[in-house]
Amino acid sequence: MSLAKLYSSAIVGLDAEPVEVEVDILNGKVMLNIVGLPDRVVEESKERVRSAIKNSGTNFPMRRITVNLAPADIKKEGPVFDLSIAVGILSASKQIPNDFDKTIFLGELALDGSLRSITGVLPVCEMALKNGFTKIFLPAENIAEAKILEGLDIYPVNNLRQVIKHFKGEELIVSEKSGGVLENEVELDFQYDLAFIKGQDQAKRALEIVAAGGHNILMNGPPGSGKTLLARALPSILPKMTIDEMLEVTKIHSVSGILPKGEALIKIRPFRSPHHTSSAVSIVGGGAFPKPGEISLSHRGILFLDELPEFPRFVLEVLRQPLEDGVVNVSRASGAVCFPAKFILVAAQNPCPCGYLTDPIKQCTCSSTTIARYRKKISGPLLDRIDLHIEVPRVEYSKLAGTETGESSKAIRERVQKAREIQVARFSKVHSAKGGEKSPAVGGVKKIFSNSEMGTEEVAQFCVLADDAKQLIKNAMTQMHLSARVYHRILKISRTIADLEGSENILQKHIAEALQYRIRES
Repeated sequence: MSLAKLYSSAIVGLDAEPVEVEVDILNGKVMLNIVGLPDRVVEESKERVRSAIKNSGTNFPMRRITVNLAPADIKKEGPVFDLSIAVGILSASKQIPNDFDKTIFLGELALDGSLRSITGVLPVCEMALKNGFTKIFLPAENIAEAKILEGLDIYPVNNLRQVIKHFKGEELIVSEKSGGVLENEVELDFQYDLAFIKGQDQAKRALEIVAAGGHNILMNGPPGSGKTLLARALPSILPKMTIDEMLEVTKIHSVSGILPKGEALIKIRPFRSPHHTSSAVSIVGGGAFPKPGEISLSHRGILFLDELPEFPRFVLEVLRQPLEDGVVNVSRASGAVCFPAKFILVAAQNPCPCGYLTDPIKQCTCSSTTIARYRKKISGPLLDRIDLHIEVPRVEYSKLAGTETGESSKAIRERVQKAREIQVARFSKVHSAKGGEKSPAVGGVKKIFSNSEMGTEEVAQFCVLADDAKQLIKNAMTQMHLSARVYHRILKISRTIADLEGSENILQKHIAEALQYRIRES
């Protein structure tokens, strides 16, 4: 008997950390101890590993076995360590050779020795490449996800018996090279199309601006006016994701364990619509082992909050910092993690509890006190962070019964795509000048994909106004009592409107249209 060393990986937030699995077999009382800050699931791997080894045609050592998962200060969770522990025990007991150089083992073992799929494969592969690992053994079901990043030899494993035969040299597992998935074309197929939504021309125009610049929007109107339908049609006009965006989104979904079965890469922008009974933790993320919340699961996509005032106020307030910074920092006693949260907030609300305050036909039955209490559910600072505020009125019968269709989502998406390409090209020069991309969580250079993500420096550089446009926005600031934050958001919206027209300069008409989407503050 001897000591065996090999590697697995632990997920911390959205990133993976290498974990050294040390297995020592000594004479003494028969037992299997796992140390190194394991959670309950890792502790339970003792029984899974013992049965899997016995059912794979090998012997489980009747000795004192100690498994150390290092470093000991990182919490280890989940069943991902099963395969590495089993291989370590077999190696330490001299049943297979110790030949694990630059190799990572991942996988949950069933009692019969077969491997079940796991979560977080993409960040593990990313970590492996950064740390010089060249081989990775993992469940065959996860191979598509592992092949996304180039530079690894992937060994798909169906059961522990395969691994044993491979290292004995009896039957080698055929490895596959990673790096061929990103070339696939994206097929866009949407359930909703703006062409079949009757009326609401102003709302559709606002959604086009939202899609082109990545802005937030609040739709206000009576019940049945089409607010929810408009929100669900918004994904049909969003631009295609870049490869960088696909990798960001896939990483989040992989860690959360919600990658669609059979899909290795998320290619369609996410659309998340949590119910108003959702907790603050489910929205922002957290837990004993912090996991991404709805705002991170909607990263690079849409977070739709229907019936906005029905959400508890303290839940809505957690959106303020992510809307401003594009990240959310979750702090716990054990440490802090940072999740990305660059999403388009699409919110819908009725003007009052009964919904008919602004309706020209149906009379409102709410008292002034009830209306005031209803409106106070959404704070001013949160409304300040929403770029576009639009009214979605009742649709007239003549439009509903008409046979004419509006402009298709495909046609609008083409304009949006061109506008977004202008923005990507514009901001790529900024990234080059600043020396590339670093994580915004550590104060580095952030990568900007859309106008809504511009900081004050970029706004000053790319939102230069002519004299007449300056005078218009100056008058608006004075008369509407707009805040400095709203001022910058109007400039960003104007920049997007100019991009949709292909205009290099922001003109007075662009400022005028942007001002139409702001509420008049009292």
